[in-house]
Amino acid sequence: MQPISVEAFASMVMKNNKGYRKKELVKTLNDTLTAKKNGAKCMICGAPIWAAGSAITGSNLCFTCTTGEANDSDDYEIK
Repeated sequence: MQPISVEAFASMVMKNNKGYRKKELVKTLNDTLTAKKNGAKCMICGAPIWAAGSAITGSNLCFTCTTGEANDSDDYEIK
Protein backbone atom coordinates (compact mmCIF):
# COMPACT_ATOMS: atom_id res chain seq x y z
CA MET A 1 0.00 0.00 0.00
CA GLN A 2 1.04 3.53 -0.65
CA PRO A 3 0.85 5.76 2.44
CA ILE A 4 -1.18 8.97 2.10
CA SER A 5 -2.13 11.67 4.57
CA VAL A 6 -5.71 12.09 5.72
CA GLU A 7 -5.91 15.51 4.03
CA ALA A 8 -4.50 14.25 0.72
CA PHE A 9 -6.81 11.24 0.68
CA ALA A 10 -9.83 13.38 1.56
CA SER A 11 -8.98 15.83 -1.23
CA MET A 12 -8.67 12.95 -3.70
CA VAL A 13 -12.04 11.53 -2.63
CA MET A 14 -13.67 14.96 -2.89
CA LYS A 15 -12.24 15.48 -6.38
CA ASN A 16 -13.46 12.11 -7.67
CA ASN A 17 -16.82 11.82 -5.89
CA LYS A 18 -19.78 14.05 -5.31
CA GLY A 19 -21.83 14.03 -2.13
CA TYR A 20 -19.07 14.07 0.48
CA ARG A 21 -18.55 16.88 2.97
CA LYS A 22 -14.81 17.28 3.50
CA LYS A 23 -14.98 18.14 7.22
CA GLU A 24 -17.09 15.04 7.93
CA LEU A 25 -14.90 12.87 5.70
CA VAL A 26 -11.71 14.00 7.47
CA LYS A 27 -13.30 13.21 10.85
CA THR A 28 -14.36 9.76 9.65
CA LEU A 29 -10.89 9.07 8.23
CA ASN A 30 -9.25 10.11 11.49
CA ASP A 31 -11.69 8.03 13.55
CA THR A 32 -11.11 4.98 11.37
CA LEU A 33 -7.35 5.42 11.48
CA THR A 34 -7.51 5.60 15.28
CA ALA A 35 -9.60 2.41 15.33
CA LYS A 36 -7.00 0.66 13.16
CA LYS A 37 -4.17 1.82 15.43
CA ASN A 38 -6.17 0.49 18.38
CA GLY A 39 -6.39 -2.96 16.80
CA ALA A 40 -9.70 -2.91 14.87
CA LYS A 41 -10.12 -6.12 12.90
CA CYS A 42 -12.00 -7.00 9.73
CA MET A 43 -15.50 -8.12 10.63
CA ILE A 44 -15.28 -10.91 8.03
CA CYS A 45 -11.80 -12.44 8.33
CA GLY A 46 -10.21 -10.86 11.41
CA ALA A 47 -7.29 -9.20 9.59
CA PRO A 48 -6.37 -5.59 10.45
CA ILE A 49 -8.77 -3.15 8.81
CA TRP A 50 -7.98 -1.07 5.74
CA ALA A 51 -8.57 2.36 7.25
CA ALA A 52 -9.04 4.22 3.95
CA GLY A 53 -11.59 1.74 2.63
CA SER A 54 -13.34 1.28 5.95
CA ALA A 55 -13.87 5.03 6.27
CA ILE A 56 -15.52 5.12 2.85
CA THR A 57 -17.66 1.99 3.26
CA GLY A 58 -18.57 2.56 6.90
CA SER A 59 -17.64 -1.03 7.77
CA ASN A 60 -14.51 -2.42 9.42
CA LEU A 61 -13.07 -4.49 6.59
CA CYS A 62 -9.58 -5.37 5.38
CA PHE A 63 -8.44 -4.56 1.85
CA THR A 64 -9.17 -8.03 0.48
CA CYS A 65 -12.66 -8.27 1.97
CA THR A 66 -13.46 -4.77 0.70
CA THR A 67 -12.17 -5.15 -2.86
CA GLY A 68 -11.94 -8.90 -3.48
CA GLU A 69 -8.30 -8.38 -4.50
CA ALA A 70 -5.16 -9.66 -2.79
CA ASN A 71 -2.63 -7.21 -4.29
CA ASP A 72 -2.85 -3.83 -2.55
CA SER A 73 0.39 -2.37 -3.95
CA ASP A 74 -1.37 0.20 -6.15
CA ASP A 75 -3.83 1.35 -3.49
CA TYR A 76 -3.62 3.94 -0.72
CA GLU A 77 -3.72 3.64 3.02
CA ILE A 78 -4.00 6.63 5.30
CA LYS A 79 -1.08 7.14 7.64
